[in-house]
Formats: sequence, structure tokens, C-alpha cells
Amino acid sequence: MRGRAEGFTKIEMRILGTSLAGPLPSRWTGVPFSADSHEFESRLDTAAGGFYTVEIRATSSRGQSVIQTINNVGVGEVFIVSGQSNSTNYGEVRQRTQTEMVTTFDGAVWRLANDPQPGVQDNSSKGSFIPAFGDALYGKYHVPIGISSVGHGSTSVRQWLPAGTPVFKQPTMGRFVVAGENGDLVSDGGLFDGMLKRIRQFGPGGFRALLWHQGESDCHQPPEHEIPPATYQEMMEQLIQFTRRDAGWEVPWFVAIASYHTPADTGSPAIRDAQRKLAAEGLAMEGPDTDTLTGGFRQNGGTGTHFSDTGLKAHGRMWADAVSVYIDGKL
Repeated sequence: MRGRAEGFTKIEMRILGTSLAGPLPSRWTGVPFSADSHEFESRLDTAAGGFYTVEIRATSSRGQSVIQTINNVGVGEVFIVSGQSNSTNYGEVRQRTQTEMVTTFDGAVWRLANDPQPGVQDNSSKGSFIPAFGDALYGKYHVPIGISSVGHGSTSVRQWLPAGTPVFKQPTMGRFVVAGENGDLVSDGGLFDGMLKRIRQFGPGGFRALLWHQGESDCHQPPEHEIPPATYQEMMEQLIQFTRRDAGWEVPWFVAIASYHTPADTGSPAIRDAQRKLAAEGLAMEGPDTDTLTGGFRQNGGTGTHFSDTGLKAHGRMWADAVSVYIDGKL
């Protein structure tokens, strides 16, 4: 907590509400305050739970006090979601959080995580798995769940690499890839920078894990643009390592098994194997196998690549099941 308070000589803070362990103590705690700059900054640790109310009390030399109230402060689980369209807002039906304990962050403001999710890099505006994912986690852990989405639909892994990183050929969707100094194709770094900016906003250890759902675009290109599975794996390894290097901490990654295209093309064994090898190598944890969501779980009566209303709810529960194993280990 930080701020500025002119005309006051004393700053105090308290948190009100009920944690998993019971009601919080309502006592005021002093906050370090500079009489010269009028600035204050402090950290007050508290138990998981919420939503809480935070009160800041400023007192003048004459004993007059003013209280500033901040509502809906949660202490729980936070995740970043990235990848292509099934990580953003391309689902058939917009979803809403049923518990109203799931929030979303667009890089500036937190709000309830009702679709469409803000902060994505593709301006998509339909449904997502985020509300169902958050509701499922809240049902298990009973703490607020925070999500921040930074994905972009119809993207290849090569388009997510940092600026200047060589890529394998040009994907059919040619955005985010440019000619390098020697005429070689390189990533322009735009998507990577957008994702890294959000990671840095939370700071080291500021979220539980990054959830990555991508792969469909890299196994359904025309032959002249399709990426070899070994190259896909190599680029995913680079992407994970570059985010950790530039973030300055070992960001935990989950990688979904995702390669579904149509009912006649339900997945790429080679891309699926490349995604699983990331977990086998210890570089990432294995996310849900969303290729198993076929038929009525897909939009347009089961003919689409994106998820139906039923599919979005199932997708969210699958993600919750996957990350719960990791959270349980940490708790």
C-alpha cells in the first residue's frame, strides 16, 4: 500500500473481513510516513480470503482524522492466461462468474471476470473459459481468484517470440513476423512484449502460474507454412526461457495439449507429443488435454474449432483440475 497525504502527521491501516481462519483482527497498524515528502508505503500481511475492506486513517497534528476505504480486496490465487483464440474470447457464448469471486485484470483495472475478458491482445469479444475456471477453483479453495488474459487468436508460437528471434518460415497469418537485418524472417516481438508487460506488472512471485493454450495454428497450416514438431518444441522452449529471463524469476508455466481443428481432424499426434515433452523435460507443467473436447463441446453444432457454451464450462473445469494438483503441492 502506498500513497501521499499532505497535512497529516500519522497514517494507520487495517483490514476488515473474514479469512479462511476466521474474522480478521480489526486493530489499526501504523504505517511509515515521511513528514517531508508526505508519502507513505507499507505492506500488511494477512491470511487468504476475502473480499476484504481496507481502511487507511490519516490523522493531523490536531487529532483530526480522515478515513479512506478500499473495498473488494482479495487475497487468493492469481493466474495469467495466454496463447491463441481458445485462451481469449472466441467461445460461442459469453460466460459469467456464478460465485462472483472471480476477477479479471486488464493491465489497469480489476473487475468481475464476466466475458469478454479485458486485456487480451486481439480485441476478441465473445466467450471464454475464465469464469468457469475461476468458479471451480473458488469452489475448492474458497479464496478470490484473479485472472489476467493476454492472448491473441490465430497465432503461431513463432509469432510469440521476442523481437529479432529467427522463425521457421512465415505462417499463413503473416502478422508479427518481419524481415531481419539479413533478410531472414524474425518475430517483431509485439506479442511477447505485451505478455511480458503484464508479467512484470505483477512482479516476481506475483501470480501462481501462466496458463498457455496454443498449438492449433501450428498443425493446420498449408505444407509450405507448417512448422515441424521438433521446431515447435524448440520454439516453445525458447519462449518459456525468454519469459523467465526477462521477468527475472522462474515463472511457472502450464502448457495445454491443444491441436484440435475439426471433427475430421481432431488433433496432431506430433504436436501433442511436443507439448507433452515440455513437461517431461521439467520446463513446464502439463495442462488439460483439450483435444478430448469434441462433438457438442465445440461451437456450431460440433463443427467448429472454438468451444460451445458446454465446452467453455468443461474447458474451465479441466484447467482447474490441472492447476489444483500444483496448488495442493504448494499449500
